[in-house]
Amino acid sequence: MATRQYKPTSAGRRFQTVLDFSELTEKDPERRLLAPQRRTGGRNAAGRMTSRHRGGGHKRRYRIIDFRREKEGVRAQVAAIEYDPNRSARLALLHYADGDKRYILAPVGLRLGDAVEAGAGADIKPGNAMPLRQIPTGTMVHNIELKPGRGGQIVRSAGTAAQLMAKEGTRALVKLPSGELRYVPLTCRATIGQVGNLDHENVSLGKAGRTRWRGRRSHVRGMAMNPVDHPHGGGEGRSKGNHPQSPWGQPAKGYKTRHNPRTDRFIVKRRSR
Repeated sequence: MATRQYKPTSAGRRFQTVLDFSELTEKDPERRLLAPQRRTGGRNAAGRMTSRHRGGGHKRRYRIIDFRREKEGVRAQVAAIEYDPNRSARLALLHYADGDKRYILAPVGLRLGDAVEAGAGADIKPGNAMPLRQIPTGTMVHNIELKPGRGGQIVRSAGTAAQLMAKEGTRALVKLPSGELRYVPLTCRATIGQVGNLDHENVSLGKAGRTRWRGRRSHVRGMAMNPVDHPHGGGEGRSKGNHPQSPWGQPAKGYKTRHNPRTDRFIVKRRSR
């Protein structure tokens, strides 16, 4: 899939690029795998805004995706490659031999009509899922579980892949796309291959309106505010004399917010910046 450039018929069109969607084979989603998706606009149950700069956007319906891949030993055929408005990756619609239909993340190299399988006896090819114990060292994987049976939680966005570095006892050492080295139980499942839609990172939105379509509202820089409204505000002319922080004094840009002693022991090397 490649990007398509518009002719600069207006200021908004000048730098706008879109994906050509050439690899999609179906326009309408499978109705049985759709669910309603209600948005909050950044407000909590009391109606108070707890997350700024959210609201509006195009209406979407959620696609129910099989992140667990627990149908072992049942072969499936790729019936369609579809668009998902809720994520950067593409979806592959699988028709199983027992009549079941499910969505999975479409990896690079998966084509219409390909056979896909899950389980310990599956081949090492894109789209097949199995426990890390059965995957050879050095293989690129995605949709990795952190707890057995919970479903894939990491490495799910477009173009990402993790590498299985080693196996030590009951754990596997996995190198994540961020550069982090992490232990994962060998009984956790992962899917072979790299997530598709590699050109997602090359798309230029081109105008503020496309960001609004995604449900993200504009925001004002702290430097443009008054001192009463933001720690960065005030001063004669432009000033950059304060530490980066939120309007309420929370450090930003480099301040580590992760605090989970229970799982810190699984991280061998922190992610690279």
